[in-house]
Amino acid sequence: MRTFSTLDELADAVGEELGVGDWLTIEQDRVVTFADATDDHQWIHVDVERANEGPFGGPIAHGYLTLSLIPFLGSSVFTFETPGAKLNYGLNKVRFPNPVKVGQRVRDNVTLLAVDDVAAGKQVTMKHVIEVDGEAKPACVAEMVVLLLG
Repeated sequence: MRTFSTLDELADAVGEELGVGDWLTIEQDRVVTFADATDDHQWIHVDVERANEGPFGGPIAHGYLTLSLIPFLGSSVFTFETPGAKLNYGLNKVRFPNPVKVGQRVRDNVTLLAVDDVAAGKQVTMKHVIEVDGEAKPACVAEMVVLLLG
């Protein structure tokens, strides 16, 4: 776990891989809960019997579910203990190269890409690669932008 207590520590780490997080198993209950929260009940996610006959041999997680897990998965890699509020600002790039089948494990590999001065404080850009246990291609690659208000 990498802890950043100062903005200088953060700036000094630009370009570094911060680490790889803990594994999380994607369960069907989580997929169904996400489907209910987003009203995305496509059969490939929630109809287990039909999905078993589908292209992936079983249900898969929503891509946006995988994306939404980045803050949780990243929390086992790094933490900001800098002063001031921390806000999600957005995403620069997001891709879903590989589905996550229900029952598979995922984890986050995080690289710090940039720390930029902005009027409100610091804008931090991190690359998150959500790996799937046993798969060559990741489930998600995303550049996440966080504002550290100062």
